[in-house]
Amino acid sequence: MDITELLGRLVNAQINIGPGVTWREIVGNAFGIASALLGMVRKIAAWPIGIIGNALLFTVFLGATFGTPQDLNLWGQAGRQVFFAIVSVYGWVQWYRFRRRNQESGDERAVAVQPRWATRFERLQLIIGAAVLWVIFYFVLKALASYGPASDAWILTGSILATYGMARGWTEFWVIWIAVDAVGVPLLFTAGYYPSAIMYIVYAAIVIIGFVSWIRIQRRERDAKLIGDTPAPVAVPE
Repeated sequence: MDITELLGRLVNAQINIGPGVTWREIVGNAFGIASALLGMVRKIAAWPIGIIGNALLFTVFLGATFGTPQDLNLWGQAGRQVFFAIVSVYGWVQWYRFRRRNQESGDERAVAVQPRWATRFERLQLIIGAAVLWVIFYFVLKALASYGPASDAWILTGSILATYGMARGWTEFWVIWIAVDAVGVPLLFTAGYYPSAIMYIVYAAIVIIGFVSWIRIQRRERDAKLIGDTPAPVAVPE
């Protein structure tokens, strides 16, 4: 058996569940969950690990092209992986720079991002971006005969906005992910992508935990800053 044949077998290996499940889908989603967990604790490794998962899932969601058992092209889901990878490079650079600045300032924790709520203007950007991107993606995906174009367009839109929000350190990005999961689970179950649908359910639980975690981090670090900024009491001579 030559290396080409071996790689072909590994790429096309599957489990006989329902119409069939490729190992690519399982491993790709495992990388996605790992990326979410690392993002929750503000580790830069979240970005490169996520990109690996994106590459695997890109081939999964173009099932009619890459030969998955579902034989369906979910162009929105596939396009989502491309945008993920692009925005992830941006997030990787942003978090790396933030951590390096912390290290240079003598911060022993050297965290990669400082969670905060988006400003009103930034939230307005998210709302406008959501409306514009959804309309564009809906018509593009409909023209491509993507499965469930309305739902797929929102999943693609929400995923881009959530990943961008994560890169900027906006705590709202967790809320956007919840909205993405709420649409993604029924769509993927209907299309027969069972591991991905289950991953969305698991991911939703991680997202809720991450949301609460980032709120606590915000409060803790805000209180620590207030204490640090409070001037020490001046001793009054007797």
